[in-house]
Amino acid sequence: MHAVSTTMTAVVADEEMFTRLLEQHAGIIRNVAFGYTSTFADRDDLTQEITLQLWRAFPRYSPDRPFSTWMYRIALNVAISFLRRHTHPVRQTISIEENEIEPVDETAGRVEPDERVALLQQVIASLPPLDRGLLLLYLDDHSYREIAAVLGITETNVATKLNRLKQRVREEMLKLNRQTI
Repeated sequence: MHAVSTTMTAVVADEEMFTRLLEQHAGIIRNVAFGYTSTFADRDDLTQEITLQLWRAFPRYSPDRPFSTWMYRIALNVAISFLRRHTHPVRQTISIEENEIEPVDETAGRVEPDERVALLQQVIASLPPLDRGLLLLYLDDHSYREIAAVLGITETNVATKLNRLKQRVREEMLKLNRQTI
């Protein structure tokens, strides 16, 4: 009887610790869910899936490592798997009427900040899953060392991939910006 009571106490303590850590780092789940989904329903599903997988993996978490790094690694892996399961090639067709070129507004200025954010989100959504994770970690102000730990690559590889990715994002933003003006 005493062993059962000790086990129950340990489970409750683990649950409390998990809940506290999850609340402290809730932004990680939110950022990953927003980065890998485009609808509210998918974000909600992915958030739940990440939380479930974190709970299942929690007994293997080692307090010697930063919780945020461990959490990001699991969240990104779950998000990539989620994306693979929920992404189906969609053939888009456009009617001739919709394909007509509209006149250019010569008074149109630069893209507004809200529009730039929408363009950036569009570019991020078009990236391969691992590049998307890399960019999300970078935009979240993680160091190269932290990003390397989460993604399981070297810091040098992080720097190289980020430089290439930044250039690609710049080019895509310019291309999309030209299309909206």
